Amino acid sequence: MNHRLVLLSISLLASGCTVGPNYKRPIVAVPGSYRGMIPEQTTQTQIGSLGDQKWWEIFQDEQLRAFIRTALQQNYDLRIAASRVIEAQAQVGITRADQFPSLSGGAGIADLRSAQSKFLPAFETSTGQVNLSAAWELDFWGKFRRATEAARADLLASEWAREEVVSTLVANVSAAYFQLRALDLELEISKRTLDSRQESLRLTRVLANGGATSLLDVRQAEQLVFTASAEVPALEQQIEQHENLLSILLGQNPGEIARGQALTEQRQPPEVPPGLPSSLLERRPDIREAEAQLIAANAEIGVARAAYFPQISLSGSGGFQSSALTNLFSGPAGAWSFGASLAQPIFTGGRLRSQVRLTEAQQQTAALFYRQSIQEAFRGVSDALVAYRKTREFRVQQESLFQSAQDAARLSHMRYTGGATGYLEVLTNETNAFSAELGLAQARLNELLALVQLYEALGGGWQQ
Repeated sequence: MNHRLVLLSISLLASGCTVGPNYKRPIVAVPGSYRGMIPEQTTQTQIGSLGDQKWWEIFQDEQLRAFIRTALQQNYDLRIAASRVIEAQAQVGITRADQFPSLSGGAGIADLRSAQSKFLPAFETSTGQVNLSAAWELDFWGKFRRATEAARADLLASEWAREEVVSTLVANVSAAYFQLRALDLELEISKRTLDSRQESLRLTRVLANGGATSLLDVRQAEQLVFTASAEVPALEQQIEQHENLLSILLGQNPGEIARGQALTEQRQPPEVPPGLPSSLLERRPDIREAEAQLIAANAEIGVARAAYFPQISLSGSGGFQSSALTNLFSGPAGAWSFGASLAQPIFTGGRLRSQVRLTEAQQQTAALFYRQSIQEAFRGVSDALVAYRKTREFRVQQESLFQSAQDAARLSHMRYTGGATGYLEVLTNETNAFSAELGLAQARLNELLALVQLYEALGGGWQQ
C-alpha cells in the first residue's frame, strides 16, 4: 500500500502544471484582395493560386528544370540549411531528455594489504561493490516541457527556413538562366547587326571609290560598325560572368553552361491567379518560419517563470557491497538509499525578474516580426502583380517600336540607294533599330523575371 502511495505521489508531482502563456496566433489584418490585381484576376481568386503549382509546371524549359534539380541536390546554401535542421532535431532530443530520470550504474573493487609491523599484525582485505543510482528533477512547473516546446518550435522554424531557401534557390536559378539566355539573344542580335553593317560599309566604300558618295558617308557607316562591334565583347564578358554565377548556384565550380530554349521560346502560363490573401499566411515559408520563432519565444516565457518556483528533485541508489566477492550478491550485502530535495530561490538580485522581462520582450519582438513579415509578403505580391502586368504591356509596346524602327531603317536604305537622302538618315534609323531590338530582348527578359518574382512572392517553388 505504501508503494502505491509513493508511486501516486510521484506521478502527481511529475505531471504538475505548466506555467507561462499558451500560444495563440496573433490576429492580423488580412486584405480581401491584393493591390495590383486586374478585374479578371479578382474572379480567379477562388480557383487557387499560381503559388500552389509545382516549379516544373511553371518552367517548361527542360534544361532549366535539370538545372533546378541539380541545384536542389548540390547547392551549398540548401545543404547548410538541411544541416541546421539536423542540429535542431538533436537539440530537441537534448532538451527533451531533461524531463526524464537519469540512471547510472557503477562497480568497483579495492584490495588493501598491510605488512606486519612492531605494533600491528599483517592483514589483507578486499572490498567489492555494485550500485545503481537514479536522479530526477520533477518537472512540476513545466520548465522542461516549455523548453521542449521551444526546441520543437525552433526545429519547425529551421525546417521552414530550409523551405525558404528552396523557394529562393528555384527563383534565383530561373532568373539567372533567363538572364543568360537574354544575353545570348543580345549577342546574337549584335553579331547579326555587325555582319549587316560591315557589308553596308563595304558597299559604301565601293561607292566612295567610284565617286558616287562622299568620305563622310564612309565615316558614318564606320560608326555603325564600331557601335555594333563594341557591344560584342561587353556581352561576351557578361555571358561568362553569368555562367559563373549559375555554376555556383548549381553547387559547381565556374564553367560553361548548357543552353535550352531561346529566350523567345520560353513559354509562360496563360493565367497567373494570385489566390486568396489569407492563404498566403500558410503558403509563404518565411511567414511560417516567423510564426515558429514566435511559438518558441512564447514557450521561453514559461521556462523563465518556472524559475520562481521550488525545484523538486528525487534521488536514490541501491546495490551490493561486501568484503568477500563470493558473498557480494548474497547475505547482508545489499544497501539502498532514497532522498528528496527542494530548493527555493530566495534572493537573486533581480535576475529571475529580469529574465522573465527579457523573454517577454523577446516574445513581443517575435510577434512584431511576424506581423511585419505578413505585411512585407502582401507588399511583395502587390509589387510583383503590378510588375508582371506592366512589363507585359511594355513588351507589347516594345515589339511595336522595334517593328516601326526596323521598317524605318529599311526605308532609309532604299531612299539612300535611290539618292533621295544622305547616309545620316541611314545612320540614325539603323541606330534606332539596333537599340529597339536590344530593348525588346530586355523587355522579354523583364517579363520573365517578373513572372519569377510573382511566383516566389506567392510562396511557390518549395513544394516538391
